[in-house]
Amino acid sequence: MKTTIKREDLLAPLQHVIGAVERRQTLPILGNILFKSTGGDLTLTATDLEIEMVATVNAASIADFQTTIPARKLLDICKALPEGSTINFNIEDNRVSLTSARSRFSLATLPAQDFPSLDEIEVQHSFSIPQKLLKGLFDKTSFAMAQQDVRYYLNGILMEISPALIKLVATDGHRLALSQATLDSGVGEDRQIIIPRKAVLELSRLLDSSNTTARCELSQNHFRLETDSLMFTTKLIDGKFPDYQRVIPVDGNKTMRVERETLKHAMSRIAILSNEKYRGIRLSFSPGNLSIQANNPDQEEAEEELQVDYSEGDMEIGFNVTYLIDVLNVLGSEKVQVKLKDSNSSAIISDSEDESSLYVVMPMRL
Repeated sequence: MKTTIKREDLLAPLQHVIGAVERRQTLPILGNILFKSTGGDLTLTATDLEIEMVATVNAASIADFQTTIPARKLLDICKALPEGSTINFNIEDNRVSLTSARSRFSLATLPAQDFPSLDEIEVQHSFSIPQKLLKGLFDKTSFAMAQQDVRYYLNGILMEISPALIKLVATDGHRLALSQATLDSGVGEDRQIIIPRKAVLELSRLLDSSNTTARCELSQNHFRLETDSLMFTTKLIDGKFPDYQRVIPVDGNKTMRVERETLKHAMSRIAILSNEKYRGIRLSFSPGNLSIQANNPDQEEAEEELQVDYSEGDMEIGFNVTYLIDVLNVLGSEKVQVKLKDSNSSAIISDSEDESSLYVVMPMRL
């Protein structure tokens, strides 16, 4: 079987689905991408048995066929070929030959019928959402996910869908990120799902910043997202996410407001001399003033003072500076506000004018 396709038409979908291909896999075929052509449309499918990505290419000249081709080798070849070039595929038995101008490559294939697929999903709920909105929710919360925590339900993001609201929550036990948006979901009842960490990172990469709509489908064990050219399916984490509402302090009676960029740059400078292992810094509040201090086992010290909007009593509290900088990086506002109760209670950080996203950071003993 012979066919021809433009390099650019193949490269984009390859880059979309490559995230599902594990570099180290137990089954050799999981390192391949399933190529399937029916009726002139070429679909590329990749899976690691937990997530599955299917991209579609319009290529009217392609004859019907199916095979599996080594994913990363094919992607590297496409990247290396010159822009505007065309690639000729010749598939025979267990080999595929790729030629483009004076370049020729021969790759081993594996039988398409051996390629695994995720279980068929029985859709229970579905809703549509602008890609830009969903990407924003992921970007504002995903940094707080746990990594390989024994509490496996923390290794992902909680998505909570109600008839008029969508909310994403992530926590690693030391900090919590929550972001929500109004959405006419059409979902008749509240539903909570936990999307695994790898799926979250891939979705953040795949979604674009346009207002084009993505369709989301939920089943008992799967979450699926479809755009015009891509279908992404992931298994869900089977577990109960902790009651995050209990973690959010409601009695913070001390509020500080400050320019976000000013605070972020000051903390980045102070962090240089913080303890490399624990990353602790001390914040000392007094009316109109914030002092940020750090020291390390080498007896080195750093201190910086900022003028802030704060009118309560004096207070000292310690935090992991990395957690604070992570929050300041995802907040897009000019000013941030920090709500505090005392030196032993968690702080709430948010946009000073919009609390649709809020961040809870536990204090440290210094």
